[in-house]
Amino acid sequence: MKVCLLNDSFPPIIDGVANVVMNYGRIMQSELGAEVIVATPRYPDTDYDCYPYKVITYPSIDTTKIVAGYRAGNPLAMKEIAQMSEFAPEIIHAHCPASSMFMARVLQNETGAPIVFTYHTKFDVDIARAVGEGFLKKETVKAMVSNISAADEVWVVSKGAGENLKSLGYEGDYRVVNNGVDFSRGCAEQGFVKEVTKDYDLPADIPMFLFVGRLMKYKGLPIIVDAMKILDEAGMDFRMVFVGDGADADEMKTSVREKGLDKKIFFTGAIHDRETLRAWNTRADLFLFPSSYDTNGIVVREAAACGLASVLIKDSCAAEGITPGHNGYVTDENAQAMAELLKNVCTDMTRVHEVGNNAMNEIYISWEDSVKEAYKRYAEISEMVKSGEMKRRKPHASDIVLETVAGVAEAGRKVFEIPAIFMEGMMDNVNELYEFGQQTKESIRQGLKKAGETIEAGVESIKKLPMGKQ
Repeated sequence: MKVCLLNDSFPPIIDGVANVVMNYGRIMQSELGAEVIVATPRYPDTDYDCYPYKVITYPSIDTTKIVAGYRAGNPLAMKEIAQMSEFAPEIIHAHCPASSMFMARVLQNETGAPIVFTYHTKFDVDIARAVGEGFLKKETVKAMVSNISAADEVWVVSKGAGENLKSLGYEGDYRVVNNGVDFSRGCAEQGFVKEVTKDYDLPADIPMFLFVGRLMKYKGLPIIVDAMKILDEAGMDFRMVFVGDGADADEMKTSVREKGLDKKIFFTGAIHDRETLRAWNTRADLFLFPSSYDTNGIVVREAAACGLASVLIKDSCAAEGITPGHNGYVTDENAQAMAELLKNVCTDMTRVHEVGNNAMNEIYISWEDSVKEAYKRYAEISEMVKSGEMKRRKPHASDIVLETVAGVAEAGRKVFEIPAIFMEGMMDNVNELYEFGQQTKESIRQGLKKAGETIEAGVESIKKLPMGKQ
């Protein structure tokens, strides 16, 4: 099967969704016999030839001041869309509702392939962080939901994620498809664990807590720091390690210093090496993840792979599948509740480690198993589309804009290519210049024709309605 994966983040940016796309591509290409291409915004001075699948990168602009670390891609990069179209994908799978999903829709317009969209994160929180609350956020969320609604099938990483998407205005169905982890089941080798952690004061007989992920306050990080302060004032000894980086890293470090906890709380910075991360998960006694923002929390299952239980927020998406006190712990979303839970459970560390072992056996899922299920569903979708069993999405008003703008963008690209002909000494190639002109005219004509046909179809549909409903 030919599969096109699209996402707005990809190395050198490493986040949870980029990790998903990398594992989908790797396992489908190397283990399931698929042909895979990945499309993502281009980052300067980055090698994209080191993957087992082809990576198509398209022009991007630097938006790191708005969204830390990220660039925004041009979803109407028609040269790159043409490359994807030539690949002739049978499935288009978008993992971000912004540029990637818009580009997926343009690609579908060219190929007719069905689109799968996975809802990974509560994007409304990130939008609010970038543009604030108010009209701009409302309209941006509305546009994102419209984009998502254009997919033939919508996947979510947890039931809570699906309900969050519904709360934003999405009215369609969704399917829960669990993400996996690329850690093998079991702990890292103890000698390696000691080597990785040797630069930090981590006494063997003192409880050590761990957080891994982006250092963003909306992930509940102030709850952790405040809970540690409560434990410290209660006379409990402990160590807390934050692994990761993010926009709020400096503020978190300042808070730790001001609370006088810098001898007990450590920040390692970002760690990308997977074996080193396994070592930290192996060394810890409990994984603290007080996030009601995350829709799944792959890091919770990475911790479970190493026999490490997590402390999660009651009724959060990350807490789905957790039996409190058996394969994890849940607490209310405040520092006092977390501190009380930690103080109580850490009186019996043997039991804490038993709960971690249960997590390893019960909530761990490998990427191989996860991707095999996704690939199986791809085949089902493809067959349902071919047989007509899957009803395709009805045309939407935004399709008029999509098709017209795509046609004009293609025309514009060809116009800007004309100077290159002269630069290459092809000034006497009148036929080629004439062809460019014809292609430009045809692109605009086709875009406007499709828009007209869509409008006419809509008018005819309205005419068929009873007079009172027109």
